[in-house]
Amino acid sequence: MTYTIKGQTGDWEVVMGLEIHCQVISNSKLFSPASTKFGAEPNSQVHLVDAAQPGMLPVINEKCIEQAVKTGLGINAVINNKSVFARKNYFYADLPQGYQISQADQPIVGEGHVDIVDDQDEHKRIRVERIHLEQDAGKSIHDMEPGKSMVDLNRTGIALMEIVSYPDIRSPKEAGEYVKKIRSIVRYLETCDGNMDEGSMRCDVNVSVRKVGEEGFRTRTETKNVNSVKFVMQASEYEAKRQIEAYENGEEIVQETRLFNTSTGETRSMRGKENANDYRYFPDPDLLPLVLSDEYIQDIKNNLPELPSEKKERFVKDLGLSDYDAEVLTAEKENAVYFETAIAAAKKAEAKSISNLITSELFGILKKEEAGITESPISAEQIADLADLIKEGVISGKIAKQIFELMIGECKSKMPSVIVEEKGLKQMNDTGAIESLIDEVIAANPDKVAEIKAGKDKLKGWFVGQVMQKSQGKANPGQVNQLLAAKLK
Repeated sequence: MTYTIKGQTGDWEVVMGLEIHCQVISNSKLFSPASTKFGAEPNSQVHLVDAAQPGMLPVINEKCIEQAVKTGLGINAVINNKSVFARKNYFYADLPQGYQISQADQPIVGEGHVDIVDDQDEHKRIRVERIHLEQDAGKSIHDMEPGKSMVDLNRTGIALMEIVSYPDIRSPKEAGEYVKKIRSIVRYLETCDGNMDEGSMRCDVNVSVRKVGEEGFRTRTETKNVNSVKFVMQASEYEAKRQIEAYENGEEIVQETRLFNTSTGETRSMRGKENANDYRYFPDPDLLPLVLSDEYIQDIKNNLPELPSEKKERFVKDLGLSDYDAEVLTAEKENAVYFETAIAAAKKAEAKSISNLITSELFGILKKEEAGITESPISAEQIADLADLIKEGVISGKIAKQIFELMIGECKSKMPSVIVEEKGLKQMNDTGAIESLIDEVIAANPDKVAEIKAGKDKLKGWFVGQVMQKSQGKANPGQVNQLLAAKLK
């Protein structure tokens, strides 16, 4: 069903658009040579341009232009041959110039789109209106001294790409999926690191509501600087319900900027929301229009890395993975790198078996430890070795689970083939030895044998389990099933 919220006066629909701010990966800032390194001492990475000293002129960083074009191409967008930097005028303590250099009606990237999975698990296209480049502001710190605010200008002038969607998003889940997709794309392209907890990717959530079947849009609010997928979903859901309650109580929604409280899961009013004309945009007189040739754009396009959607398609088509497994393995760049490293290291194992070990066993371990794949205690080479052992019949799937436990425990960093030798975990493939175990189980359970002969076929699984137990999980399950079936006849 389409996502709706039930109110006292009927069903309501949520209408959302997101503005995602992505910090551009570059060594220096958009208009100055100051470093962009995260975590430096306050005010230690500030150039005279950033501090708005008299007579200091901005100079465009070509790397930032290239990164914006790459991102635009990654979301299937139009790259504009001509774009203009403008001054966005407003006063804030951490904005030394008294204006922000941004792009207004002539951005570097025009319309594009990304595809997500909606609430009905169907593919949905979210249109992107534009990507524009702008410089970041500084950071005001209010909790260091009572009655005083401090300003850190290290972030001032760092290049941001603002990715603005159309209001095509209709649920908190869709909002979360959209943010994850954008984050995945910029990480694959290496145009933004996507570290939302460090602030290098932030999201402004625009929310309005309307009655189901209603045409047009009602007044929207903007919740600023939401810094995780989870919080984007929480903020959008809370704000939608707040607006519905207000409408049903006869109140009006005002256009405003709000903040999200991560502790309470609520939004609160911050200030009235300005319109574009309040900023008095005009072309920056210190910067000429930016003109990109078709050859420049095509050269960047020719050198784009493989994007997650392309990699997923290749995993399905060439490696035989299911659509679901391919989606899981390509959602994060690190997952795909790990998987492909394991494939390259494997001697005989197929991609499907390696995928199963990663998505079923390894991801289960990582989830328990609340760790990402880059923090995995098990290397891709160990996974490849384990898959080879299964393929060659040296171990069974059950023994593989034991080896996983050993690799994160007492046998850290050891290859599975070494663990198998040291622990005596080789699979039993000797037909005579397996037959002997089967004979013992059959002899000890004549009543159950009689039940099977009477047609109770489900008991065959019980017999298999007993034989595997007797072999301490080492008997070849395929041989056990085959030999047991013959003997029970």
